Amino acid sequence: MDYVSALVPPVVMAVFFIGLIVTIVKTQGGANKSKEDAVVDAALARAERARQASPDAKA
Repeated sequence: MDYVSALVPPVVMAVFFIGLIVTIVKTQGGANKSKEDAVVDAALARAERARQASPDAKA
């Protein structure tokens, strides 16, 4: 029975990991894609403005 107790944790972790990957793949694209892209674009624009506004920034 030691082999069962040794195999259970990796099997449980593998099942949860596969579930996580499936969830990530299913949520890519679709209705949320444009919303997520807009958030990333806004954050990048904000970072770029902050970098350009900094007087000691060198390009």
